[in-house]
Order: sequence, then structure tokens, then C-alpha cells
Amino acid sequence: MKKILTGLLTASLLTGGLVGCNNKLNVQPVSSIDTANAFNTSDDVHAALIGCYKGLQSTSLYGGDWQLMTDLLADNGDEMFVGTYSQPQQAQRKTLLYSNSFISSTWLSAYDVINRTNNVLANLSKLSTPAQQSSVEGEAKFIRSMVYFDLVRSFARDWNDGTPANNPGVPLVLTPTTSISEASSVKRNTVAEVYTQIITDLNTAESKLPASNGFFANKYAAAGLLARIYLQQSNFSAAAAAANRVISSNRFSLNPGYADNFVSNSSLLANTSEDIFALQFSAQSGTNDLNTFYSQNRRADVEIQPQFVKLFEAGDDRKNLYQPNANSTYYTTKYDVLYGNIKLIRLDEMYLIRAEANLRAGTQLGDTPVNDINVIRQRAQLAPLATVTLADILKERRLELAFEGFRLGDIKRNQQSAFDPLTNTTLAWNSPKLVFPIPLREINANPNLVQNPGY
Repeated sequence: MKKILTGLLTASLLTGGLVGCNNKLNVQPVSSIDTANAFNTSDDVHAALIGCYKGLQSTSLYGGDWQLMTDLLADNGDEMFVGTYSQPQQAQRKTLLYSNSFISSTWLSAYDVINRTNNVLANLSKLSTPAQQSSVEGEAKFIRSMVYFDLVRSFARDWNDGTPANNPGVPLVLTPTTSISEASSVKRNTVAEVYTQIITDLNTAESKLPASNGFFANKYAAAGLLARIYLQQSNFSAAAAAANRVISSNRFSLNPGYADNFVSNSSLLANTSEDIFALQFSAQSGTNDLNTFYSQNRRADVEIQPQFVKLFEAGDDRKNLYQPNANSTYYTTKYDVLYGNIKLIRLDEMYLIRAEANLRAGTQLGDTPVNDINVIRQRAQLAPLATVTLADILKERRLELAFEGFRLGDIKRNQQSAFDPLTNTTLAWNSPKLVFPIPLREINANPNLVQNPGY
């Protein structure tokens, strides 16, 4: 946490240095941030909230590296990292080091965003109207919950692995960190405590957010994230209910073609009717690292393996996003758009969650599982199923959400396996090697942080 604060203080100094041109070189080192000067007006709070969204764009977070690293760690032969970076290779080989710079940057960037949201939440009273206070609180808590959910399921054991009330999760920091002190040496909260805080925040967010909020988070983004979290907990009735709130709102609709989510005739890819929450990228804002690593037009570091391509039925329109090149090597074209928006919550996921949750719970909330799966299959230009099994649903989910950062959570909650494709070494779903290490730099800075087993 001290490392996090140091980065924030550095950013504060750099920003302050732009004000007095004659004193650029006379910056004095400080160990705290003067929040009284940072949050004076309603506009200041709104600007800070935009900074929270900007933080999510970090390549270390949802700008791509988090999705890349978790998918490689979970991989069981669907993809192959062939690039020169050692950090993703460690993930593919299930040999992560606690000094892995990708993992360290993800932790640091995640807590940076959390601290940004905490600063916004601490200054809600500066906002001009109760409506603004409500919306901004909902947005900040949605963002904080999203980051905490991916932190706890990356850096801790799965909810269904052992006892959540005893398993170490990640530190819950819910107030602004403005100075370095002994209080900065936080301990890891339990997995259960982290999930409880996430769900509490999201319930508040859903109740306070507007139904429509441009491309910022709205109440259905909160409900969609709740559906994802409840599914990870195997709380199927709650997952189905949350997904149904999104679907039954009728505010979103599936695109006519699956490729419409990813393909564009220009270097930009805007939000669509299917997007519940997406990050905006452009030449002026953010770097899409999924484009950097997956696109054969860029580094082409991730090759899609025939094992995955063979999963598609004949005529499945989704397969068209996986075409071999002249060397018979497959790449995904999901991320060929240079400044493509990164879609984090879509309507198709809600249909998949509702179908799976209803099937497992033996319910038909909103619709039957077979009807929900046939909505997905119809869009993929496949014949409808007369009946549906859990295996059918999980296969559709695997194909529909491939290479978008879902695989690690899915193999853990479904108790499947991963393996090192170079040695064919199989790892069980609850292997310690499928959990990120607490970064060495954080362990060194904070003696109260306990390392994960095996590191």
C-alpha cells in the first residue's frame, strides 16, 4: 500500500508542477495529499470520477493485461502465447513468479483506482444536488466493486475452494489513503469479507444509479455485475434474478451478428445496443492491449489453437472470427480494431447466466434455460435445441465469451482443470498455481501482507 500511495503522491506533484511554470524545478517532497485543495467544488468531484474510469483503462487492468494473464493462466490448450515477453509465458506455463511485473502492475493499478473511488466517495457532499450525489456514489461504488471482485478472484482462492470466511482475500481499503503511516500496512481481509463488501456496494449502486447514464455505469451495469458475482458464488437464484433484471428491462438488445460486437470498418469501435458497460478507447485516451497482443496486425503474440476452433458446430457464425492465415495459424479478430472499446458487460452474458443459474436451481425465472440458450444460438445462426444440458450451456458460454477474461473464474467455479500445454501437466481447479502471487514489492513494503501458498 505504501507503493500505491507513493505513486499517487508522485502524480499529485506532477500535476501541481504544471501550475507554476517558474517553479517547476522547485518541487518539495511530501508524504501526504492535500485533499482540501483537490476537492473544492462539484466540478472537482466530477473530474475525480472521470479519473476513476480513466484508471480502469490502464493496460494493467481492463485495458487488456488482466484479461490476458487470467486467460493464459486458465488455459488448457485453447491458445498459445508465442511472444517474447516472459511474464505472459509464466502465466501460460503456470509458473508465475512473485516478481512478475504484469502481476505487480495489476495490483498497483487496482488499488490506485480503489483509492480514486474512495476519494470521490469521501467528497460526495461537495456535489451540487442530491441527484448528483446519488449517481456519483453509485458509479464510484460500481467501479470499486468491479476492481475488488477481480482482485479477490485473481489473488485469492475461489469462493467454493475451502472456507471463504477463513481464506485470505485481499485488503479492503474503504477510505482515502492520503498519507504514509503505520495504518498503511493493512492486512488481508477474508474472501467472505471482500465478497460481502462488494455485494453491499453493488446493491447500493443499483439502487442509486440512473437507468440511463450515457457510456458511464448505470443501474443495469450494477445488476449485471451482481449476476456475475452471484454465479461465481453458486448463488444461482440470486444470479438468475440479477440477470433477469437486466434482460427484462428491455433497454438492451443483441446485435444482429455476433461480429458486430468486435468488428469495425474504421480504427474506432463504438458501443452497441448489446453493451451494458464498456470502456471507451480512442487515439487520445487509453491503450487497448488486447489489440496489442491478440491481433495478427500487431504483435500477434497469442495464437488460437485448433482444439478451440474444432469446438464450433458447422455453420456457427462465431467461428468466422477465427480464420487461419496463409500459414494455417489461427488468430482471433475480436481485437483487430486499434481503438476498439473493450466490452466488459454485455447482454449475451446475461442470457448465459440466467440460463445456467435457472438450470442449476431448477427454476424458470424470466424464461426457460433452453429458450435463453436458443437466443444465443439463433444469433450464431445455429439450429435451436429441443432440450438443454449444463454441458450445452457451458459450451455456449465458452464459445461466446472466449478470450475475454472469463476462463479462470469459470474453470474454478465449475471445478475443471488447466494444464501446461508444453509439458501436458494437468492442474486441478484449486491448484495454488492458479492463484496470482501477492507481488514481492508489496510484501516487502507491508509486513502484514501474507503471501499465497506456493510462492
